[in-house]
Amino acid sequence: MHKTIENILPMLRRFAYSLTGNAADADDLVQTTLEKILTKGVPAEVDVTKWAFKVCRNVWIDEFRARKVRQNAVLKPELQESQSIDEQQVFDSKEMLAHVNNAMNTLPDEQRAILSLVAVQGMSYKEVASSMEIPVGTVMSRLSRARTALLDMMKPYRIGAGA
Repeated sequence: MHKTIENILPMLRRFAYSLTGNAADADDLVQTTLEKILTKGVPAEVDVTKWAFKVCRNVWIDEFRARKVRQNAVLKPELQESQSIDEQQVFDSKEMLAHVNNAMNTLPDEQRAILSLVAVQGMSYKEVASSMEIPVGTVMSRLSRARTALLDMMKPYRIGAGA
């Protein structure tokens, strides 16, 4: 079991980051998730990867509801006086990522989790439905609403977007 958990750590960390919005909280979330999995185990005949994502999501929801702090935990990079074109592009990318993280944080929990699993982790709709114990149609509708809302929130930040 430990080898399988080691194999899913990078995916689990990316998922945790997509939920929390910052690396420190993501690391804490992964640690708590792994503690729960190692303490309580994985039910028989359950895919470890799906179980880990489910436990991670549930831990995040519990902590989110208890503290309500993670929504404002996005770091913004500082602009330095002398920057090359490459540095400006890096800054613009980081700034765009901060806007995306802020927009993701405004989505309802269910939409954010599904968008993260599909877009960040590359899971299929069927895999998401199975891990979240909801119908595939619900995954599709929540994903559609999440994408639409995210696109609407990001319109002011798109390259070449008019006022």
